[in-house]
Amino acid sequence: MTVARDERPDETEQAAEAEPASSAAASPSAASSSSAAAAAAAADARAARPRRDAVARAAVDVKDRFSSRGHAMARYVAQRVVLKPTIWSITSVTVIDRDRLKGVEGGFIVVANHSSHLDAPLILGALPRRLARYLATGAAADYFFDVPWRRKLTELFFNAFPVQRGSSTATPAGTPGSPTPQAPGAVAAAAAAAAAHPSTGATAIPSAARRKAAAKVAARRRAGQPTVSARSLLERGYPVLVFPEGTRSKDGTVASFKPGAAALAAACDVPIIPLALIGAHIAHPRGSSWPRPGRLPVGVAFGDPMRPEPGETPLDFSARLRAEILRLKDANTARILGPEHPSEGARP
Repeated sequence: MTVARDERPDETEQAAEAEPASSAAASPSAASSSSAAAAAAAADARAARPRRDAVARAAVDVKDRFSSRGHAMARYVAQRVVLKPTIWSITSVTVIDRDRLKGVEGGFIVVANHSSHLDAPLILGALPRRLARYLATGAAADYFFDVPWRRKLTELFFNAFPVQRGSSTATPAGTPGSPTPQAPGAVAAAAAAAAAHPSTGATAIPSAARRKAAAKVAARRRAGQPTVSARSLLERGYPVLVFPEGTRSKDGTVASFKPGAAALAAACDVPIIPLALIGAHIAHPRGSSWPRPGRLPVGVAFGDPMRPEPGETPLDFSARLRAEILRLKDANTARILGPEHPSEGARP
């Protein structure tokens, strides 16, 4: 077990593919036959290429803020120069076993327990920079994308994409039972949400900004352009953050997981990174507008990347993910919070 605090520089790796060359025959008829056979073989090879090749092509073809290097640099300033130093200065953060992520690249899903508005900032700050650079977070369209300034801040700090709470659009396309992605958890945005809508944080009446956003989505669909969802981002090779409990815990216990993240991993053939957030609900409880004073201890404990086993259902894989996060919490709670807190518990 190791404790990691320093960020490593970005690492960019590119893989080159080589196709076998076909030798020409001496006679014209043999050359023609050989050329046709080679073309058929090449077509079969292209059809049999794994999903990751299609993902790589899509990631190059689609140009938007999720693939933009300029936006990634702006997020670097927002996340690493502003957000992380702020959170790390008002809490005492310990990151455990980050070296387990050395082999992770491309699209993946980050899955964690959820109990505080500190959760997303802690995850973004604890991940290696090369993995956090393009990490996207689903945020409630009826609040975080309802007002232009709030939408821009949410996109800047969390690379957020809108989801409709309580509707079919909250479920990634083609993935039944997916969890509604949670609000990204900015401390300042949480304070504004609590002040404006203390019970739900949602806006009851659609605004002009929300109608305009819906019109943009409809226009993209009519033009045959891809719309943004957790699944579409994963298929393009970009990672996403999901809280499978579907809402924040009030006391730090871990509720049952919805199977959407597990189903996404199977459908998109990507790994899931399980991690346990420890002490966040104590440092910044649900309902509070700012973390408690005194730099209370919080921890982020990473597990090994996980994939569904052959024949494993999304429900079974989701239960296995929850069990691993509970194990990480139990193994590290005393280390983070002290011996008086041996375990934070779990809901049956």
